[in-house]
Amino acid sequence: MQQWIFLSVAIISEVVATSALKASDGFSRLWPSLIVITGYGAAFFFLSLTLRTIPVGVAYAIWAGAGIALIALVSWLIFGQTLDTPAIIGLLLIVAGVVVINVFSKSVPH
Repeated sequence: MQQWIFLSVAIISEVVATSALKASDGFSRLWPSLIVITGYGAAFFFLSLTLRTIPVGVAYAIWAGAGIALIALVSWLIFGQTLDTPAIIGLLLIVAGVVVINVFSKSVPH
């Protein structure tokens, strides 16, 4: 169970860091830049803890897929960016892939 908490913290940290990356304006603004550095540091740290028990391919697929979907949601909610139909379909396919990996993978500890 702990590996899923670590992976969740890694995903959330990456989403926060990526969201702050836009606000950092090319690392020209101090506080958003510090959030980016701290967030990515935390994301990779917690991802590394996850890799103690979950295979790297599976953990990375979940981390990347969930991160992509959450960043798209944050971009829509906070930054007002729109998603066209192909983008929405693509995101749904990514989420479906993450679900399939979690539900059916024999190598993922449950």
